[in-house]
Amino acid sequence: MSPSRFNTGTDVTGDPLRPGDHADTDVDDATGITQPALGITGWLRWAWRQLTSMRTALILLLFLAIAAVPGSLFPQRSADPNGVIQWERDNPDVFPLADAVGLFDVYLSPWFSAIYLLLFTSLIGCVIPRAKHHYKALRSRPPRTPARLSRLSEYRELTLPIGEGQTDPASHAIDVAAAQLRRAGYRVERYDARGAASVSAERGYLRETGNLIFHVALVGVLVSVAIGGSFAYTGQRVVVEGTTFVNALSDYSSFNPGRFVDGTGLAPYSLTLDDFQVSYRLPGTSGAGQAGDFSADVTIRQPGQDDRAQSVIVNYPITVGGDRIYLLGNGYAPTLTIRDAAGEVVYSESQPFLPQDSNMTSLGIIKIPDGLPEQVGLVGFFYPTQGVLPSGAFTSVYPDVVNPVITLNVFSGDLGIDDGTPRSVYTLEVDGLTQHTGGDTAADSLELTPGATVDLPNGWGTITWEEVTAEEPVKRFASLQIQRDPSSGWVLAFSVLATLGLFAGLFVPRRRLWVKARTTSDGVHVEYAGLARGEDPALARAVDELAARHAQTLGVDQPAKDTL
Repeated sequence: MSPSRFNTGTDVTGDPLRPGDHADTDVDDATGITQPALGITGWLRWAWRQLTSMRTALILLLFLAIAAVPGSLFPQRSADPNGVIQWERDNPDVFPLADAVGLFDVYLSPWFSAIYLLLFTSLIGCVIPRAKHHYKALRSRPPRTPARLSRLSEYRELTLPIGEGQTDPASHAIDVAAAQLRRAGYRVERYDARGAASVSAERGYLRETGNLIFHVALVGVLVSVAIGGSFAYTGQRVVVEGTTFVNALSDYSSFNPGRFVDGTGLAPYSLTLDDFQVSYRLPGTSGAGQAGDFSADVTIRQPGQDDRAQSVIVNYPITVGGDRIYLLGNGYAPTLTIRDAAGEVVYSESQPFLPQDSNMTSLGIIKIPDGLPEQVGLVGFFYPTQGVLPSGAFTSVYPDVVNPVITLNVFSGDLGIDDGTPRSVYTLEVDGLTQHTGGDTAADSLELTPGATVDLPNGWGTITWEEVTAEEPVKRFASLQIQRDPSSGWVLAFSVLATLGLFAGLFVPRRRLWVKARTTSDGVHVEYAGLARGEDPALARAVDELAARHAQTLGVDQPAKDTL
């Protein structure tokens, strides 16, 4: 044993009761310090306790909230694939790094999944021991009555007269108090000792039950979201009046499947857009030009069932084959026919033009990969009600079709279709193309009205705007979102359950009350006391009300306030 490092004048090296690793031991003597090794099992137990602690769970919740922030700042491929493409165009240098760290697939990224799984494990490890402890608490008896109730902060006492014919007035008073507490929802237990009768009451187990339900519901939400993200899918489709959408992977404009969805097991059905109805407020009225009601009238066909007609309205989706179909947007789809110089049709479709403003000024792209001397792309603007700005540019002054006009700029060159790169049908890369009309060219943009035909540049052919009817010269389209989420009902149920558990955990007080009675020469001396676990501002009132009701039941109208 090394000598003491403190100069106390006392030799402590010969003390047989002093351990070798005592604070007075010389720290330079490393061989005198003994410390048990944790081992693999000990370290695993320590790590598990750290993971399942409340502090760790709160930290993981904070990390999960922070990790979800990029999902709001950056466009996500699952919800906005076009936004990701646009972000790449705007930030070509930063995009590879942002994509590598998963900023465009935040909720599917490894780091987000790691936080998610750790929080999931922490919640389970926290709930199971608490559930076992709560189960034992539910089966246990209320605690014994303290010997000195007067030491508790909420304490009342009074002396009651002895009723006629009572052999044991103290026991009778406690029987009455126990019955009152039991009716009030307390668990009661009778304790008699040392010449005094008493009852112990406890309530508020729903508080801990609510906390457990809240945590279990959170686990349920996490599991439901995980399952839903794996087996759910979302797709979009633009459907023009008179055309049919078939629920097959090849018929979607965009499709975002879950982890275990390959697109081969979609529900078999089809729907045809029969009519799209919309009403606008008339000019000269309040809110002129604003849309009133949107309604997409569709015919649904399913194997083994009769055709049925339904209407898809904004915020009122329909359900077909387990899929939820939402109406997202609408617009115009002029029918354009392009012929070559020999008069042969090379293109004839109702092309959706995407709205650019509230008056439905719409942008449309037409691509002609073959049939003409060169590949031709057209960038067009549709004006439902044409107006002219002071600068001379066209615009739409009203969203309904009153004076419809289409202007087109013609480009030729390699459209980038033949290289195998996926490209949006609603965009045209004009870099590297030759512009023939509009812009800085000497030629004016092509201008079309319903039923009109104009010549293409260089004698390539003609383009005609096919008039549908005189009353409705242009078709409309509806943008539909088809969504399947098998876990949505479970997420809602667990969310409601979590809310109920949270309310119970916050607003149900955990409270204990005691009543003790002893027979004296002056009557029955009764003591009342209460104790709360945590904050309970109503505890004092509860003790007062118990004493008042108890006294009234035993024949005292109202005890004096100063006696309580």
